[in-house]
Amino acid sequence: MRGTPRISRNVLMIGTALAALAAGLVPAGAQETLETVIVTGTHIQRPNLQAVSPVTTVDSAEIKLQGVAEIETNLNRLPQFTPDANENVNNGSGGVATVNLRNLGAGRNLALIDGQRMLPTEAMDLNFVPSAMVERVDVLTGGASAVYGSDAISGVVNFILNKHMNGVKIDAQYSISQHTNDLSPVRDAVDAKKYNKAPDTVWNGMKYSVTLAMGSDLANGRGNVSGYVGYRSNNSVLWGSRDYSSCPLVDTNGAYECLGSSQHAYGVFIPSTGPNADTAYANSKDGSKTWVTNDKSFNYNYAPLSYLQRPDRRVTAGAFGTFKVNDYIEAYANFMYMNDHTHAQIAPDAIWLGRQFQINCDNPLLSNQQKTALCGSTTSTAMAKSQVAFRMVAAPRYDDIRHEDFRFQFGLRGKLNEAFSYDVSALTARSVIPEFYSNVINQDKAALGLQVVSVGGVPTCLSVVNQENDTCVPVDVFSANGPSQKALNYIMTHKFSSATHNLTQYAVNVNGDLGTYGVTSPWANNGLAVALGYEHRTEKKVFTVDALGIADGGANAEGKITNDEVYIEADLPLIENKPFVKALTLNAGYRYTIYNAESALLSMKSPEKTFATYKVQAEYAPTDDIRFRAGFNKAVRAPNTSELFDAIGVSNYPTVDPCSGATPSKSLALCQLSGVTAAEYGHITPCPTDVCSQQTGGNPALKPEKAETITAGFVLTPTILENFQMSFDYYNIRVAGYIANLDANIVLTQCFDSQNPYYCGLVHRDHTSGGIIFGKNGYVIASNLNIGSMKTQGLDFTASYGFKTEASGDFNVSLVGTYLLSQVTEPLHGLGSYDCTGLFGPVCGQSTPTWRHSTRVTWNTPFSGVQLSLNWRYIGRVSLSSNTGLPFFNTSKTSNLNSHISDYNYFDLAGSVPIGENLILRAGVNNVLDKTAPAIDNGLLSKFGNGNSYPGVYDPLGRVLFVGVEANF
Repeated sequence: MRGTPRISRNVLMIGTALAALAAGLVPAGAQETLETVIVTGTHIQRPNLQAVSPVTTVDSAEIKLQGVAEIETNLNRLPQFTPDANENVNNGSGGVATVNLRNLGAGRNLALIDGQRMLPTEAMDLNFVPSAMVERVDVLTGGASAVYGSDAISGVVNFILNKHMNGVKIDAQYSISQHTNDLSPVRDAVDAKKYNKAPDTVWNGMKYSVTLAMGSDLANGRGNVSGYVGYRSNNSVLWGSRDYSSCPLVDTNGAYECLGSSQHAYGVFIPSTGPNADTAYANSKDGSKTWVTNDKSFNYNYAPLSYLQRPDRRVTAGAFGTFKVNDYIEAYANFMYMNDHTHAQIAPDAIWLGRQFQINCDNPLLSNQQKTALCGSTTSTAMAKSQVAFRMVAAPRYDDIRHEDFRFQFGLRGKLNEAFSYDVSALTARSVIPEFYSNVINQDKAALGLQVVSVGGVPTCLSVVNQENDTCVPVDVFSANGPSQKALNYIMTHKFSSATHNLTQYAVNVNGDLGTYGVTSPWANNGLAVALGYEHRTEKKVFTVDALGIADGGANAEGKITNDEVYIEADLPLIENKPFVKALTLNAGYRYTIYNAESALLSMKSPEKTFATYKVQAEYAPTDDIRFRAGFNKAVRAPNTSELFDAIGVSNYPTVDPCSGATPSKSLALCQLSGVTAAEYGHITPCPTDVCSQQTGGNPALKPEKAETITAGFVLTPTILENFQMSFDYYNIRVAGYIANLDANIVLTQCFDSQNPYYCGLVHRDHTSGGIIFGKNGYVIASNLNIGSMKTQGLDFTASYGFKTEASGDFNVSLVGTYLLSQVTEPLHGLGSYDCTGLFGPVCGQSTPTWRHSTRVTWNTPFSGVQLSLNWRYIGRVSLSSNTGLPFFNTSKTSNLNSHISDYNYFDLAGSVPIGENLILRAGVNNVLDKTAPAIDNGLLSKFGNGNSYPGVYDPLGRVLFVGVEANF
């Protein structure tokens, strides 16, 4: 395949030559219109062509009625989606917005702009989409790899933009949230700990956005130039402003308790040597250098400073241009840009428990009482070992995240002759993502600062005396007053990383209507339509991290993926306009891919892989009233550069170590299977606030995921009932060999329940504490693997009906609903599976209700242009997976208080009114009844859990009021 790049470089030259040839054969004055219509799910261009795959469409009118500036929020309100990365994700946020179709993972649905890839796969960010420029969003269910290539396993989300304007358009919107905090059980728990309660009533979370767009036709309509520029600003909302997130909640005997962190701001010491080994001390609260018994009264409420809504500033801009030389040559180009700046914020950093720090017994910062407790003597000069924790409350940890994205496309399209047309294009996209993480404690510097001797009566670091480190400053953590500012300046630092992602794609597509040449079924009027093409796509990632990041377990990473693909698609009407057969059509497609991956940094190249995807679909309409459709798709998702080549690193995940604490919930024999020694048993440090460590990273041996999708259903449009339409579709998606980190919760539960040595061997304990915390020494191995299978199936319903009245105006009613039949995961082939339908919890993650729907009723009043609309969003009841007792959910974390989350009903009201000829004013209230998000035990949360809830599923801020204006000139 060494010649492949040369082929791809010649794609545009070939296309240009074809266009030039066509131009030479046709008079320049020929101006027959050739309209390009985007039908999601096919490359075929045919007038009045309908998608055979089930497609749900959200149009610009619906986006405006919802009153939210974030396009992902509009989509997450559809029942087909499970919320993914969004503005309410704080700790661990990458600053992006993505969507998760069918709850199979955000990387298994493909986001497109006008049928072309939006951004590099690993830098996908829906913030890039200017919502005011969206004409419609098509959501296609089921595998679409035969049409769009890798990643389209659960379906595609296709954003169709308004790229052809005449005039000027201004769209502006402002919103603010209002919430009444009256969740008594949580407020009582906050009072019991003497923490600060959330205010009784809050107004915050302000957002405003404005977009200016303009365009004009050129040369008597032969061309058009359009462009836009937009600005969006979101203010921050802190966890401390809402009851349910104002402290870390835990279920204690069926009631909420504010747990807080045992790594508090007074100072914690757990000696591992000396006469008081394993005794937990704290500095006295009065600031004296006195150690007292540590207990929950010292716990630190780390919640209030975290973001429930991240602050964000976004600038977008773009330009689109087309010019038709004649029917045989039309040039087009588009450019899009985004600069997004957001922050994540969490509680102040600390010197952390879990590490055995050495403290010299003659340390002048210790009082005699502390020396006696630590060393058994006030005169010893030995080195003692102790775990130490001290929360530096001076400043929270601050994650500064920026995204700068560019996307440029150029192409030529037109007719080749009366039957064939072509489209040749080049697309390049680039994402640059620098991240600056500040107010971080350097644990190694802290270790040096804890070893202090007296030099002429002045406390001095031992490393300075030994001439090992002349910058060291003594760190006095032996009173609640904490270290000096000079010491804080010494141990506090920052980390910096940067990621750059590049996408390059060359594509040639030829469309043909072979009916022109008589290739037509004898029972049909329309002939065989085909689309065939070639795509060359390269994606590259470069990730760099600074020295501190490397010291904390991070590493630089680099990788490149190249795809060369050819495809063909055909649409054949078999029977048309016959008795009992209004239409019977067969649609099929095939794509062949050659896939290469390599990393220059690692001097590693994965073996070349080839795979094929295909689809077979059919539709049958016995009459104009009903249309049946069915399809089978084989789809593929190739591993991305991160999954292949990312460096091994350690991150946090929520779970409970059942072998920790003075009275472990698992026996010594079971704990020994996970690496615990007899001496460690009963003395293992628990994971702080139920957060343990997992090791993740790339795996160059990964294979592509394979998926099979079945869809079947019908569309009903009865002529007897004008303006009524209903669709019903069944979907069944199965993914084999899916790529993921093996869930660390599953590793622990399977080790203890099945006693399988494979799982137990993935538990790596830090034998200074026996725990699975704090990075380099203690963690659960959860690296990328082709680990098992996933399967989901369900039923989709859509319905709409519009009717008119003489006196009261027009009414429209629409419904989009999904009934989930199963959501099954098999973590490793042959080792059993679990079904998360109707559940939530540590393994299942966010709520997976059996039924969700969105129903809108819109009234176009008799008053010209005045409209009112009510939307009802329903999220069904879910139960806690841990309470089921099933093997994969059998963790020690169960709950009676959070045994289920009741069904949720949200009502949104919106309206619009014209002002003069050019202005439309709109306003509304989302979550009219100010329904509070469910308060969930912090230890029961999983991915995208934030602030004791799942803010992507349930409205996190309460009632939201918005007002907007659209001006057209």
